[in-house]
Amino acid sequence: MNVHEKISYLEFPSRDIAVTKTFFSSVFGWSFVDYGPDYISFSNEGLKGGFYKSDLAASTEQGSVLVVFYSKTLEKTLVKIQAAGGSVVKPIFPFPGGRRFHFADPNGNEYAVWSDV
Repeated sequence: MNVHEKISYLEFPSRDIAVTKTFFSSVFGWSFVDYGPDYISFSNEGLKGGFYKSDLAASTEQGSVLVVFYSKTLEKTLVKIQAAGGSVVKPIFPFPGGRRFHFADPNGNEYAVWSDV
């Protein structure tokens, strides 16, 4: 459902669309719809979005928005990310309300995962 003046869709850069699909499918169980060789979309993952072919990557060091996932089992999610080819950018640290870590997907895009336990 589209809601007036609310965030509706996010798009992320991807150096390698196939690697992106493999990573997010194996870590988070996402499925994708292909729109040619340079674009894929996802839905039912908290919100809708897509990945477009680009040589750039999103990171907080460069002022990018930070997408934050929630996990009931922070350490298990971290292990899945590393097993799928992601890397830890900031190890687990406490913050008011819980703990979190930052990671980069195999294309270099930075994300975070937080937990309240």
